[in-house]
Amino acid sequence: MRKLKDKIFEVGAIDWDRTLFDELVPLPDGTSYNSYLILGSEKTALIDTVEPYKKDIFFRHIKEVGIDRIDYLISNHAEQDHSGCIPFVLEKYPDCKVVTNAKCKSFLIEHLHIPDEKFIEIKEGDTISLGDKTLEFIMTPWVHWPETMSTYLQEDKILFSCDFFGSHRATSNLFVKDEYKVVEDAKRYYAEIMMPFRSHIKRNIEKIEKKEIDIIAPSHGPVYDKPSLIIDAYKDWISDRVENKVLIPFVSMHDSTEHLVNELVERLMNKGIEVIPYNLTVTDVGEFAMALVDAGTIVFGSPYVLGGLHPQCVYAAYLANALRPKVKFVSMIGSFGWGGKGVEQLKSLISNLKAEWIEPVMVKGLAKEEDFERLDNFVEEIVKRHESL
Repeated sequence: MRKLKDKIFEVGAIDWDRTLFDELVPLPDGTSYNSYLILGSEKTALIDTVEPYKKDIFFRHIKEVGIDRIDYLISNHAEQDHSGCIPFVLEKYPDCKVVTNAKCKSFLIEHLHIPDEKFIEIKEGDTISLGDKTLEFIMTPWVHWPETMSTYLQEDKILFSCDFFGSHRATSNLFVKDEYKVVEDAKRYYAEIMMPFRSHIKRNIEKIEKKEIDIIAPSHGPVYDKPSLIIDAYKDWISDRVENKVLIPFVSMHDSTEHLVNELVERLMNKGIEVIPYNLTVTDVGEFAMALVDAGTIVFGSPYVLGGLHPQCVYAAYLANALRPKVKFVSMIGSFGWGGKGVEQLKSLISNLKAEWIEPVMVKGLAKEEDFERLDNFVEEIVKRHESL
């Protein structure tokens, strides 16, 4: 149990050892499931819960606050890391009502079998009084589910933003201390789940900025007592600005593609372009996703396998296509033995990317002198395109 302000507590759980989220996203710094308890002069409200396997520490923190009732449980989001302990809260506090929007209500009924009569359904701008404290509900959909909302505590100027502005980071610090590290964690978090919804995020930022906010309290990671730190970072990430940076996700079976990649890296570096190669057999996909946020160009590297792309490259292309980064240019390099349709396959896999195509460099066997001349021309084309960034 940790205190944000007078009569406002964080009662969630830190998950120091969790290494994977949604069976997909690596967690190098663990994570936290933040839940907030607000004691009004007349009523008590709990904002979100925690993963069910953390319920013991969650209820211990609530007990430490010293309350005997919870009147309202505000559900900002239906995913299990937020809602998983709602049934346990309702069992322990049978008079408690779940407060949420219509779409989230339907999700909670479907996934947790919560009875309809346990809900108070709210919509945009509705408020609930706790006596001396007032909760206002702001619909912030697609950050990152369609039902997601934020809760604003008017008197204390706190925005409980749910996944919006969150970061996967386990820390004993309630508030942000290492600003650079937290923003990096938040960038990774944004890249992995928020990036496809840039237009929605822009509208949601415009909506929450109409409020006077002293504190942003997300559902994961530390709390921001300088809201501009994360709001300004988000504004940059959702903007059209990209960096003079080339990403090269690649895989190589018999060294031919890797040799080509290494030569490309050296040539790009010599032209003053930041370049990051990602060997897909060992790459942390979260690092790759984070780099996609502001990269100018992606060059996929792959040999042909049975006439098509290597499966590791297919996965990287699929991921990039799903995340829809604002990358401006895309291409491919690689080697083959007798031919195939890898280039056509790659184009079909990245149809969501609104990027210009640069003619690829595909080499039969190990690269020869004339192939490196083609690579030099390829580099010059990238340099030329990057002049417009």
